[in-house]
Amino acid sequence: MSERWSVGGLVQSAAVLVVLVVVAGSLLGQPLLLSYVETGSMAPTMEPGDGFVALPPALAGDVGPDDVVVYEAKQLNGGGLTTHRVVEETTNGYVTRGDANPFTDQDGSEPPVTDGQIRAVALQVGGSVVTVPALGTLATGLQGAFGGLQRTLSGLVGTDVPTTAVGLLLLGGGVALYGLDDGTGRERPTRDRGAGGTDARVLVLVLTLVVVVPLTGSMVLPGGPQDLGIVSAESDSPAGHVVEAGTTEERTYQLSNAGLLPTVVYLEPASEGLVVSPERTVLDGAAERDATLAVSAPPETGYYVRSLVEHRYVAVLPLAVLDSLYRVHPWAPIVAIDAVVGGGFYLLGTVLVGGGSVRLRRRSRGAARDSWLGTVRRRLG
Repeated sequence: MSERWSVGGLVQSAAVLVVLVVVAGSLLGQPLLLSYVETGSMAPTMEPGDGFVALPPALAGDVGPDDVVVYEAKQLNGGGLTTHRVVEETTNGYVTRGDANPFTDQDGSEPPVTDGQIRAVALQVGGSVVTVPALGTLATGLQGAFGGLQRTLSGLVGTDVPTTAVGLLLLGGGVALYGLDDGTGRERPTRDRGAGGTDARVLVLVLTLVVVVPLTGSMVLPGGPQDLGIVSAESDSPAGHVVEAGTTEERTYQLSNAGLLPTVVYLEPASEGLVVSPERTVLDGAAERDATLAVSAPPETGYYVRSLVEHRYVAVLPLAVLDSLYRVHPWAPIVAIDAVVGGGFYLLGTVLVGGGSVRLRRRSRGAARDSWLGTVRRRLG
């Protein structure tokens, strides 16, 4: 096996990929197979900085007591992702608590957790959470680097630069440097021709990531669980969130597409007492449409949460294919769309640039500066 594909290099690449997956999940607000805890609320099960395998709710199955879940808190610590254990299941939702905490989250201001709030379930084997020590510490450091570079770029261009774009920049740069440099300051040889440079297909892969990552983000970021709070009252009220106890009222739910590409939106209830219509809506670029929510209030008065989940997909595949994939799993259409777009872009790129190598000549800073000045003088003269 060549130096380029040595075991050590593969291990390092896998480690970097794991950390990037964790950081991407944190930035997207949706754990992607791996996540981590930042505080000691789950000690001794998980110490601060420990990572764990995060299963999507659809894959993990029904949630119940003793499951450790990652949920989108509404009030706890100002909101955001929280990893705690389910200690009880009620008609209004789940009661959760950190293993190190003496009180449940619901003893404070946090309402019961609904299925629509749950982003992932921690993998347990033999009743114990599978942990990855210090994974979160590495991810936090990398995310801090993203934030620092984001602030620097924002200051230079005078506008906000999304953190996800910064992460993509670092990822693409890292892949390109891995293809160009072996860590010794020498150019890395290609596998097939032995000439200095980098395999052109590596550069095509970097460009493919530049296309696929934003495409995936455009489908993941605008969707997700949505909660609708209602008050079950003794009588009806003009207030939109008040529903007479034991009755059903319709509400309007606005769907919008801020992008230019047509998007297919699926809506599905994530709690009892809610019916959506239509379940699938096609939005043209920069378009808006209304869906209808039939909201039911229980016979008992009080405050209740009704939840729905919104899934979005760029309209690349036929609707019949999207429907079939969506029934398999909500992430299946995203994988298929990325495969079609990314695979097509990569194949087209390799056809255009061929399978050879790209040789980059290293020159001193002075030589590069002189060359640049010479070019400017020629254009001006």
